[in-house]
Formats: sequence, C-alpha cells, structure tokens
Amino acid sequence: MENRTFYKIALASVVAISAWGFSHAITPNKLVSGGLPAHTGATTTDYLTDGYLTNWKSSKAKEIALNVGEGPSKLLINWESYGDCAWATDFTSGCGHSGVALSNFKILTSANSTDGTDGDWEVAATIENNPVMARGVEIEFTGKSWFKFVSEGDVGQILEIEAFDMSNGGTDTWFFMGTSISQMGIKQQDTDSTTAQLIHARFPEYTPAMLRGGIGCINSTEVVEHLGEYLEYAGNVKFWAIEMGTNDAWGGGDWNLNTYVSNMQTIIDSAKAHGITPIIARIIATDSSKAGWQVNPAFLEAVDKLTADNNLPAGPDFYGYFKEHPELLASDGVHPNSDTKGGQAMHHLWAEALSPLYAVVDTAKSDTASTDTTTALKSASKFIAPRIYAQGKNIVIEGIFPEASSVSLVSATGLLISKQNLSRNHGHALFENLPAGLYIAVIRSKSAVQTSTIQIK
Repeated sequence: MENRTFYKIALASVVAISAWGFSHAITPNKLVSGGLPAHTGATTTDYLTDGYLTNWKSSKAKEIALNVGEGPSKLLINWESYGDCAWATDFTSGCGHSGVALSNFKILTSANSTDGTDGDWEVAATIENNPVMARGVEIEFTGKSWFKFVSEGDVGQILEIEAFDMSNGGTDTWFFMGTSISQMGIKQQDTDSTTAQLIHARFPEYTPAMLRGGIGCINSTEVVEHLGEYLEYAGNVKFWAIEMGTNDAWGGGDWNLNTYVSNMQTIIDSAKAHGITPIIARIIATDSSKAGWQVNPAFLEAVDKLTADNNLPAGPDFYGYFKEHPELLASDGVHPNSDTKGGQAMHHLWAEALSPLYAVVDTAKSDTASTDTTTALKSASKFIAPRIYAQGKNIVIEGIFPEASSVSLVSATGLLISKQNLSRNHGHALFENLPAGLYIAVIRSKSAVQTSTIQIK
C-alpha cells in the first residue's frame, strides 16, 4: 500500500480531529513485555510475547510468568485466546462459536523471583468467570519485577500476553469491536504488521494496547443487548474502534436503517459515558458480482452523520477501499480474503485512519512545529515513496526525499534495530547483515513519517 494513501486519508480526517481537540490527547503506555521469554515451569516460550496471533502457537500452561523488570508502578496486562477467533461465543444466535476462555485465574507479582517459580508472590488480581477471549486488567506493580498467571481449571489456548507500563496514566488502549469482518481480518488472517505495530513504527513513543473483539454474525441489535458485557470486559480501554453494519445492511435494502442508527447512537452514548471514544469504520463494500448485493448508500451516510453529529474522529473507509479492490474479498464477496491480504489491508486502513490522532499530538508537542497540522499534512502528501527492497541479508532504501532527517529499522515486534541520521545530500540508506524476519522501515522528517515493510528470508 502506498504511503501517499495514508496522507490522503489523513488530510480527509484532519477537520474531524481538529474539532475533536487536544483534550483527548493520547498518553503513551510503553509495551514492556515485547519479545521477553515466557516461563512455563521448566520451559520458556517466545511466541507468547511476539506480537502476532497468526502463528497459531498457543500455551495451555496453568502458570505463565514474565520478568519485565523494575520500574513501572502499574501494569496493564492484556491476553488473547484462540477458540475460533470470535471474542465471545454466546453473544449472537446467528453463528455457533467455540473456544475456551481463560476464565478463572490469579495474577501474582514478585520482587525477588529468579525463575518465575521461586521467591515471594502476592496476588495482584483475581479473575473469575471471564467469558471473553481478549481482555486487559490493570495491576499495581510498585517495587515488583515479575508477574505470573496462575490458573484454575482449563485455560484453553493462550495465544499472546502483553504488559504495558501504566505509571503515567496511559490512554493508548484500544478495543476493536466488530463482526466476522473483524473476527477474520483483524485477528484470524495473516498480516505483515498489526495496527498497533504500524502505529508504533510511525510514532515510536507509542505502543498501542490492542484487543481484538470481532464476533461472526453479530449485528448492532445484539451488541446493544450485550452492551453491559462489552462495558464490563472492554470498558477499561479508552478507544473503541468499531466495525459494525454488514449484518444490519445485509441484502442491500434500507429497511433496518433506523434500527441501526438508533443502536449505534446507544453504543456511542454508552461508550462516552464510560470515558471511551468510539471511532466508526465505514461499512465494508461487497463484491456485488459474487455476493449479489451491495451496501445501501443510506448506511454509509448514516455512519458519516453519526461521526459528525457526535464529534468523533473519522474511521477508515472500508467501503471505498474494498469497492476499488474487490480482489481482496473472498469468494462470497463479503469477507476479506486471507490469500490476497484482505485482512492485512484492514490493519493498514485502521492505522492510516488513526495515525492523524497521534500526528496531531506529535505536532502539538513539537518544539519546531510552527506550522499547523493541516500544513504539515499537505506538505507530507507531496512526498514520493522511496524504493525499499531486500538484497540478500541487507535492506536497501533508495530515493529518500531530501527533507528526511532519519531512517529507522524496527522489528515486527516493535524493537528498534538501527537508526541512521541523514543529511540533505543523502538519498539512500543501507542496513546490513540482518537475520531473517519482517522489518519496518520508518523515514522521518520534521513534518511527515513514511513507513514500509520488508521481509528478509
């Protein structure tokens, strides 16, 4: 995906963001667990902290311990389980979902453990009867260095555990509410980088805490019916990124439009009442030649009006993008296609839509930001994407725009590998002798950020 697409969307979103204002500025919460070994008794794993869900490696260990080191006074602990990738198994009658949630367990902390089993441990949180596959819990961590999950009964299949430093009251926390479009595209399908990783690559200070909440077959009425549970289990995050409407608009008519609008307004009002900012994606287009129907334009107008009337940041335009790229949809003409990277496109579109929120904060904080955000984004839109490619174990970047001040190479888990500062006469960069893996190249100037992903085999 060309970086110029990001700037086009950023410019379209800047008016909504300016109205939204700085009172909701995002406070970073640093990821402190990325890439750390997870201790499961006598063994350790690296896949529980690698930032990816689609390697399908899971743990059924009843005790999992991580040493994140001293420093944070509070942690947000997120976890993801597998099942059939639905966030909850019983919120909708339209589809049958399966999976065992991490239901009954304690989170313990220690200041003096050496291996995750010895030392003194205190109970920091007790979780009972949890029914969802992704959730976050905040714990006290002053003077501690280890935390540990200790489970009772069946733990299901644990895919990922993340810990974020919340000492400064971090607000970079996200719940991705959605239908099967999100169940598949945001969680189930492979991607070069998640939305959180793409944001981190563009704005290294930020490491978004991201929970996936797609449920196949769910519609807005069923979300409202279970809104209490959404708020109980995902009400402690600050942003809800919402993909909702395909099942409400199914068939192409507008007979359900008023119900959809009423339900979405209820969701918005409830989120705001709990200090949550909702951001709504425009409903994904179908491939009407395969599906036999297309989303009624009245639903798209409703999303736009809900966003404007409630003074919300603009979400991604899934309709416009997938209408232009039907090859990214599956054979049913409705869902994102894994083989053609439909889910990957969703991650990138969410990152592109959300990036202006971070860019506005970054511009507001910058000592050198004498121009306003609109000017900066217009300037950014003029840049031409450089050529980035792998050459053996090296990554080569050519055609870097003259205004660029630095090029950074970041791992897929968000770790900085190398950074090169540039002078105005540099048009290229070279990173040598890299191990196999996926990397993100981040090119920065005073007024813009461009990113690209590249694989070393």
